[in-house]
Amino acid sequence: MKIPVVDIGDCSLCGGCVDICPDVFEINELGYVQVLDQDRYAQACIDEAIKYCPENCIVWEDSQ
Repeated sequence: MKIPVVDIGDCSLCGGCVDICPDVFEINELGYVQVLDQDRYAQACIDEAIKYCPENCIVWEDSQ
């Protein structure tokens, strides 16, 4: 299964991914974007978040 991953070192915290996919991304209590655990990720929604991420810091990775 592929999972979305956010490189928080490059993330500008614009919140666009949260706006596009609030069921997948959230800003945690430390102020960083995190990916919420899910059994299956909505590919179209995440692809949209990847497309509009101004820092290009969201990618798909194979889970282990």
